[in-house]
Amino acid sequence: MSLPGCRSRLTKTLAVAAAALAILVLAGALSACSPLSLVNAVSPGGTARSVATAAFGPDPRHVLSIYRPASGASKAPVIVFFYGGNWVSGERDDYAFVGRSLAKRGFVVVIPDYRLYPQASYPGFLHDGARALVWTQRRIAAYGGDPKRLFVMGHSAGAYNAAMLALDPRWLREQGSSPNILRGWIGLAGPYNFLPVENETTRPVFHYPDTPRDSQPIAHVTTGAPPALLIAARNDTTVNPERNTGALAARMRNAGVPVREEYYDNVNHATLVATLSSTLSRLAPSLDAVEDFVRSDGGRRTAPAAPAK
Repeated sequence: MSLPGCRSRLTKTLAVAAAALAILVLAGALSACSPLSLVNAVSPGGTARSVATAAFGPDPRHVLSIYRPASGASKAPVIVFFYGGNWVSGERDDYAFVGRSLAKRGFVVVIPDYRLYPQASYPGFLHDGARALVWTQRRIAAYGGDPKRLFVMGHSAGAYNAAMLALDPRWLREQGSSPNILRGWIGLAGPYNFLPVENETTRPVFHYPDTPRDSQPIAHVTTGAPPALLIAARNDTTVNPERNTGALAARMRNAGVPVREEYYDNVNHATLVATLSSTLSRLAPSLDAVEDFVRSDGGRRTAPAAPAK
């Protein structure tokens, strides 16, 4: 049945939205606004909000933001998200869209800052990540999160951080904990197997040419590792998906560790993280994959129905 009036209004709404997005892109280009600022600008908060910031350590970079559904949460699954930036750049506020989008789906989300090069090199940012994870596990109940349903997640360099915290017990052990606190981990476009270091910016971060071989997540896969969801852009030219995501998934599978791989077309290394925005989620089903993985307890059971978005 044709409804010309509704179709006209829909067309007009889409046109206005497209025009607004074009204006934002143009404004960003003219003002040197970052692409992440644009993603945040077109990503509405909806039923999610940032409820708190907290310090998890002594350094000015040891600060995190917490997002939860606006209606509140009670024993909700918890996702700690580490952003990328080649360990030389990044701010938690740039990734507010990740916190809002996942909180809108019923999760409590924690986004920590961490020290960057040259203030910190490997393994300094892993010490910071472990601090943030343990802080979350011990205190997130006060914000409606369930510390027994804790997941760590990251994109690019942040996916490396997440992988190392999940697979290499050294970092959490220093904080009096272990990877056993995790129900699973999620990596988007992560570098997990990148020796020798080829990227000129990355080399000093990992002490090239004396990069420790045990700096690689793929070297730490054991039978008892937490389940993983590994997502990559099929045509990623920044972090080779076959060498990193594919190789790590194969190593985990051979060790008997549950792992799910997702490869998406029509996105690249940078735009993959943008698909975690509710507004841009149609580019690739990253949000749906993350939600299903977390709600299924890392694939251990069938995911229950999600609350209304």
